[in-house]
Amino acid sequence: MEEPGRCELCGARGRLRCGRCRLTYYCHEDHQKADWVGIHELICQLLVPTTMSLPAPLSEKERKHHTEQLLKRQKLILGLAHSRAQQLVLEGKPKEALPAALCALRFSTQVHGSDAVQLVPAYLTLAEVSRGNGDLQQAFRYLCQSQWIVLSTPGCSVALQALLHHHLGLFCAAKGSFVQALHHLSHEIYLTSSMLGPRCVEASGGYFHMANVYFQQNKLEVADSLYAKVSSLWHGFLLRSLHAQLRNARAQPEMSLLSEAEGAEGASVTAALAAEGLRLLPAVLGIREQGPVQRPGEAARTLHALAMLHYLAEDFPKAQEVGMKALDLVEQLHLHQSGEAIQHLLELISSKLSCTK
Repeated sequence: MEEPGRCELCGARGRLRCGRCRLTYYCHEDHQKADWVGIHELICQLLVPTTMSLPAPLSEKERKHHTEQLLKRQKLILGLAHSRAQQLVLEGKPKEALPAALCALRFSTQVHGSDAVQLVPAYLTLAEVSRGNGDLQQAFRYLCQSQWIVLSTPGCSVALQALLHHHLGLFCAAKGSFVQALHHLSHEIYLTSSMLGPRCVEASGGYFHMANVYFQQNKLEVADSLYAKVSSLWHGFLLRSLHAQLRNARAQPEMSLLSEAEGAEGASVTAALAAEGLRLLPAVLGIREQGPVQRPGEAARTLHALAMLHYLAEDFPKAQEVGMKALDLVEQLHLHQSGEAIQHLLELISSKLSCTK
């Protein structure tokens, strides 16, 4: 009789098995459904070739080819699982992200080994998922494993160190350890800025979360200055990106606006970065509009930045809607120079909208 496997999600004795791939087991229907929605639907048939046994004897060349193909399939599944987990986390669905995050860790271990530094992103994703699900104890275990790997890896990249400090900062903030949270977030900003420059928009997340920590402590002036820093970084970055897009538009008219901005030196608007901006800027705007510190000038700058981001993402109706709000506000404040820049953006948006009709 075939020995049953372990549940894909919790490791308990599996009494159910996927009827398609016949490889994955589950302790309960709820875990099977959660895994299917979370990641298994995407990788079910991809799993089969990773477990196929080969006929013997094989030549050295055939064994090498099999090993290469197996590694290629494992990396494909790893990439799909990591992307799926990140997508669900960004959508605010940490519970649904757990199966994909666990799958990413499992295949990362198969590809790189149990203590490799390449496992850190998977551990950090699992920490984020656990924190989002309110399981701070499990999040702490994943963070400890990540920190141990980073500290024991000579020459670990600055980017990975910054990412670790980011997640440590958010964890400390979640459990109310504000001093430690600020320590880790400031380290994230330092490492990111040392790597990418003082004006890098990639540091904006660190500033945003530091502002939230100060806001929670009712230190509103400090929080306000940090929220302003977030808006400033994005406003400057998007202005540079927009100017670069306009310079490249005539030379490469067939490219999308986002692609044109990606091709500009020092103004790269990747899809991941755009998603981050679309998360941070509306949050800052909400604080500007509803918070205790009213800074209409800062709100106008945030609206301008958000309109530029929607424009570069080719969401022209939304860009026009936000741009009009920005223009109305700067006209009320008599900020003529800002008004000219926003008016120019609205003209660009109108030309794009007319082309789509």
